[in-house]
Amino acid sequence: MLTEATVEKKFRGLVSDPNRTEDAFDKAEELLEEELRPESPLRHRLSVELEELREANNAKS
Repeated sequence: MLTEATVEKKFRGLVSDPNRTEDAFDKAEELLEEELRPESPLRHRLSVELEELREANNAKS
């Protein structure tokens, strides 16, 4: 299991590309599910952020 700091760094790397694809969102979601406990506050915060980024990305399309 990765540390929370490492998970957040990898998450930021996946979603920081302005031309990110749905695949990047899927990888970020998988990272959260595999590396953070369901009750983790970081998992909740990043999941909410991921959903917002997906919605914004879909609105651009």
